[in-house]
Amino acid sequence: MAKGRGSDRDPAQGSGGRRARLAQILRFALVGGVNTGTFFGCYLLLHPWMPYFAAYSLAFLLSMIGSFFLNTYFTYRTRPTWKKFALFPLTNVTNYLVQSVGLYALVTWAGMDDRIAPLVAAVVAIPFTYLVSRRILVPRNARTAPAEPGPGSETDERRHSRLA
Repeated sequence: MAKGRGSDRDPAQGSGGRRARLAQILRFALVGGVNTGTFFGCYLLLHPWMPYFAAYSLAFLLSMIGSFFLNTYFTYRTRPTWKKFALFPLTNVTNYLVQSVGLYALVTWAGMDDRIAPLVAAVVAIPFTYLVSRRILVPRNARTAPAEPGPGSETDERRHSRLA
C-alpha cells in the first residue's frame, strides 16, 4: 500500500470510486465542449487575418494547448510536465482516427446520413480519447488511487504549477 492512501482497493469498484470516475468523465466531456468552443472562436477570430487553413491550424494548436492544461488541472487534477505535453497530441490522433473510421463505417456500412454521422462518430470517440488522455496525463501509480488524493499524498501533484 502506498503512503497517503487509506486502502489498496481499486476506486473503480464501490460506489465512491464509481462516482469519482463518473465525475472525472463528466469533467472530461466539459473540457471537450470548452475546447470545441475555444477552437471555433479562435478560428473565427483568426480567419479574417489569415488564410482559412492557417487560421484552422493555429486555432487547433491553441485549443489543444488549452485542452492540455484544462485536462491536467481540472479533469485529472494532476501536474503538467513536458513529457505529458509532448505526448498529449496522441489524444488528438486517437480522436481523429476513431472518428474517421466511425464516420466511414456509419456512412458506408450502416447507411447513416453523412450530415449526422460525424456527430455520432464524435460521441463514439469520447471513451477512446478519455482512456488515452488518462493514460498520458495521470501518473501510473495514481490511476488506481482515489480521484481526490489528500494533501501530501504521492498523487497530490496539484501544488506544482510549472511544467517539470
